[in-house]
Amino acid sequence: MNIGKVIGNVVATRKDETLTGSKLMLTQPLDIDLKANGDPIIMVDTVGAGIGEIVMFTTGTASRNAAEKPDSAIDAAIIGIIDYVDVDRSSIEK
Repeated sequence: MNIGKVIGNVVATRKDETLTGSKLMLTQPLDIDLKANGDPIIMVDTVGAGIGEIVMFTTGTASRNAAEKPDSAIDAAIIGIIDYVDVDRSSIEK
């Protein structure tokens, strides 16, 4: 699982038929300090996340399973909305 921030909605009137009915969100992956980490990714939203929320997401087969569409074109899915993150900084090795 990974951490990201929802930064937008994606509307695609023409898409793979396995994505029909799926809510698509543009999500920015984040690092442990909640700073941008890599390029934004279009994800299927399985939990009703909104713009500005910090979310958990998964990729690959786990994302297709989370969306209950194992044979779909899904490669990333939002699987949870994070309320807060509490990190013990002394346990992080640098």
